[in-house]
Amino acid sequence: MIEAYLEKNVHLLPQTNQLRAMHTIVRDRNASREDFVFYTERINRLLVEAGLDLLPFEPHDVTTPVGATYHGLKPAGRLVGVPVIRAGESMEAGLRAVVPAARIGKILIQRDKVTKLPKLYYANLPDDIASRHVLLLDPMLATGGTANAAIQVLLDHGVREENIVFVTFITVPEGVEAVCSRFPLVRIVTSAIEERLSEDAFMLPGIGDFGDRFFGTDD
Repeated sequence: MIEAYLEKNVHLLPQTNQLRAMHTIVRDRNASREDFVFYTERINRLLVEAGLDLLPFEPHDVTTPVGATYHGLKPAGRLVGVPVIRAGESMEAGLRAVVPAARIGKILIQRDKVTKLPKLYYANLPDDIASRHVLLLDPMLATGGTANAAIQVLLDHGVREENIVFVTFITVPEGVEAVCSRFPLVRIVTSAIEERLSEDAFMLPGIGDFGDRFFGTDD
């Protein structure tokens, strides 16, 4: 089923030996927090670069130091990064490293303890976000509940569906299906597609709780 979404909706980073080696380090349950942060940040930057490449560009010529003309490109629209608090904030540095002037919004969505459904608790977005392209940042796309809720928040603020690129570190076929079937114009960029979800909704083989491991709040 996921094959139908690859390339059209889902852009998987090239599975190079270098990328797999970094994944090997961060997936190791015995990895130090320092190694986890260092290597996930390296991969996050690759993800952000791939996400930016999906945004529109327009022709832009410049004169080179030897007086010749280079027929180049420049971004055709304005950008805003929107991390989903808290884990998504781990990807913010990767965006700032590539686009230092990028505007940043925030969304906080958590699962309601009673209904078990994702609930919006906080959103702080630029007033002109409807006219911008959005990189939505959240490192884990599992069931798709949080991702779909966050995308709906953006749509409710006037963002066009086709202007949203969801950047996630790791996902599973179930999450891809949940997002792409509901929002077919949203593009997803990821560094890994896992085998499946466990009965407890853990990704397999997985990476653990990304936010806890990145921010040092795991046991």
